Amino acid sequence: MQMDRFKNKTALITGSSQGIGAACALRLAKEGANIILNGRDFDERGEKLIKEIENMGRKAKFIAQDISKTENVVALVNDAIAAFGSLDILINNAGLETKANFWEVTEKDYDLVMDTNLKGVFFGIQAFVKYCMKDKVSGTIINMSSVHEEIVFPHFAAYCASKGGLRMLCRNLATELAPFNIRINNVAPGAVTTPINQDLLNNKKQLEQVLENIPMKRMGTVEDVAAVVAFLASEEAAYVTGSTYFVDGGLTYHYEEQ
Repeated sequence: MQMDRFKNKTALITGSSQGIGAACALRLAKEGANIILNGRDFDERGEKLIKEIENMGRKAKFIAQDISKTENVVALVNDAIAAFGSLDILINNAGLETKANFWEVTEKDYDLVMDTNLKGVFFGIQAFVKYCMKDKVSGTIINMSSVHEEIVFPHFAAYCASKGGLRMLCRNLATELAPFNIRINNVAPGAVTTPINQDLLNNKKQLEQVLENIPMKRMGTVEDVAAVVAFLASEEAAYVTGSTYFVDGGLTYHYEEQ
């Protein structure tokens, strides 16, 4: 770990109160970045993270916004820029899923998933790109996708559609934004020990079935994901754009004869 890889850089991480987002915030702060945290509400989790980051000698601020609404995510990006005077890295981590049979999905649930996982990301990126173009600065964008941008997830059709859209958005913007020295990539976690997977972790039989499909035979950690995010955010990935990096222990393309 290079302790100064992000010296004088500022990163905004959406959905960073807990889980993967919090791990990304801590990893980038350890390597020198100032951090803008985000969640729907500022609570003890955000307070704890700010203290941890400030104890590393970095600056940290929490901006509460629900990024499923376009005006909110635009305000979040603009407020993040204003907080420390610049913004170098945008990590679109906030996301959610709802479980239902396809024929029982409500429009309300569909809109919530798509607005959070795709629409909010789309317009958050747009606000960041406008800033980069106006100030003639380079930028790095990392979207937290999922293995389900590639593989099926029955009973989570809206979630899969949102992540599939994120996959194509990343590829399209890689071409469109490259002339402005703006890179964009996706990170696609598999089965990771996070609050969103708490039901799975509590179901021993289901967990065993999942582990059978993972060649490495373990769940991923939030630190596993944050390490890849840190690489993509750094200059070591200066020639990487439009890619999805799977962090899944081999799950996505695993096939084993029974």
